[in-house]
Amino acid sequence: MLDSLKNKFQLRFKNRVIAAKILAGALEDSLKKLRIDKKNDTLLVLTIPRGGVIVGDIVATKLSYRSEFDIVIPRKLTAPHNQEIAIGAIMEDETIFLNDEIIIELEIDKDYIEKEKSRQIEEIKRRASLYRKTKESLNVTNKIVVLVDDGAATGATIIVTARWIRKQNPKTIVIAIPVTSKDTFEALKSECDMVVTGTTPSSSVFKTVGQYYQEFKPVEDEQVIEVCRRRDMSSS
Repeated sequence: MLDSLKNKFQLRFKNRVIAAKILAGALEDSLKKLRIDKKNDTLLVLTIPRGGVIVGDIVATKLSYRSEFDIVIPRKLTAPHNQEIAIGAIMEDETIFLNDEIIIELEIDKDYIEKEKSRQIEEIKRRASLYRKTKESLNVTNKIVVLVDDGAATGATIIVTARWIRKQNPKTIVIAIPVTSKDTFEALKSECDMVVTGTTPSSSVFKTVGQYYQEFKPVEDEQVIEVCRRRDMSSS
């Protein structure tokens, strides 16, 4: 009975802006545990387009730490005939995460996965050409990276991004998201040094990220481009 009441009155954010402000507060408190040297250390707030860019932009502004802002572009690998189901995720360099359980359950063959990988890498390249000023590689080596998105359902894109970041030898990886289910929260913990969330509803009631927002409009390329231009991002 108590669990059902908690689920019924679960926190819902008004929009991504409010979610970002709440997340920034939670992140500020959590980062104290890392004993960051505010004089010498710089945080790299790394955001996932599209919705994560709106959240990350605000988080980077609100934190009291010296912060850089940039974007990273993973893509979800989708199931045949249902683009809402993630069977994994991929980065442009083909760093990949596959959800073997779902792939087996849906009987997805290797040929489909290879075609889907190629399709999503092309979309990554398209977005990169729109969003990024430079073709220089994103440098995360020896940096405190705060990876931000507007939420995580399966966590596929965040997992593959965290694995890509780990290969670049960062100092620390923190995953910061307004909402994810308890099961996904546990999965993300093994991919980083710390996970910070605004709310972690029960996995039994969690269906989509959007159900925890009163307003969850699609974010368009133009909005991401505007944030990037304002930030005057460089990848050096």
